[in-house]
Amino acid sequence: MKAVFYDEYGDPDVLQYGDQPEPKVGPDSVLLDVRASSVNPVDWKITAGYLDAALPTYFPVIPGWDVAGVVVEPGASVTEFQAGDEVIGYARMDTVGLGTFAERVAAPVRALARKPRNVSWAEAATMPLAGLTAYQSLEAVGATAGDTVLVHNGAGGVGTYAIQIATAWGARVLATASEKNHDFLRSLGAEPLSYGNGLGERVAEAAPDGLDAVVDFVGGEDWMASLPYLNTPERVASVVDDRVKQKGGRYIFVRPNPAHLLALTELVEDERVKPVIADTFPLERAADAFRSSIEGHVRGKIAITIGDQS
Repeated sequence: MKAVFYDEYGDPDVLQYGDQPEPKVGPDSVLLDVRASSVNPVDWKITAGYLDAALPTYFPVIPGWDVAGVVVEPGASVTEFQAGDEVIGYARMDTVGLGTFAERVAAPVRALARKPRNVSWAEAATMPLAGLTAYQSLEAVGATAGDTVLVHNGAGGVGTYAIQIATAWGARVLATASEKNHDFLRSLGAEPLSYGNGLGERVAEAAPDGLDAVVDFVGGEDWMASLPYLNTPERVASVVDDRVKQKGGRYIFVRPNPAHLLALTELVEDERVKPVIADTFPLERAADAFRSSIEGHVRGKIAITIGDQS
């Protein structure tokens, strides 16, 4: 099969496109014909070697944790899916080696849910990691109807999902972004706030009764500046800054969860959540997709298309 892979840690230039062995299907996995994947910052951070101390790595490495595709062969113990089913998944393994930037993937069934019927393969592939991160962050802070929730980095891949999910749950959403993205945030259902100096005053003006929950998807100091306005100190979560634990909040490292992923699928099918794609690259241009992600300022997600898109 064709895949993107690398033989050593480095920048996007280490990525190669060529032949790799077909994956083997374990009893708790399904073999997928991959239609799309997407780029997350963790992908190029792993490629650069930043997570070497945390995740065992076996070269050559095929990057990618997001997948959307068609089931070709269920594993021996799999009853949830059958050949021909269209699925999405956050196919993170316990080791780094066999990822989703490939024509075929053996994905663990614990990572999969059915694909939404009303979106493209590329849109579906942006859902798993970013959507689950948003969902699990909001769940961690107990976001619910009637809450005022502040989302830091609302225009990013995770932030766009968090705004829409929280809005679907009935929350009022404030979100930080640069001014050029304010109209975009409004289109998602959020009230925009400019980040940086003076954020505290802007939060106080927008939410005079305080914030019920804060979710941080960017790090830096903005999330810290918003804490004095948080009514319940422990209702804060960050996916970037583990100092949040010192404040009584939650540090989030997203986990595969088929029930959460199915809930996302249903929100998308109900048109209460819509995947936002910043750009799309074919598999052989994965290095360019990495470079675009590294440059930052991406509105939504970067998708990777693989094979037949019909």
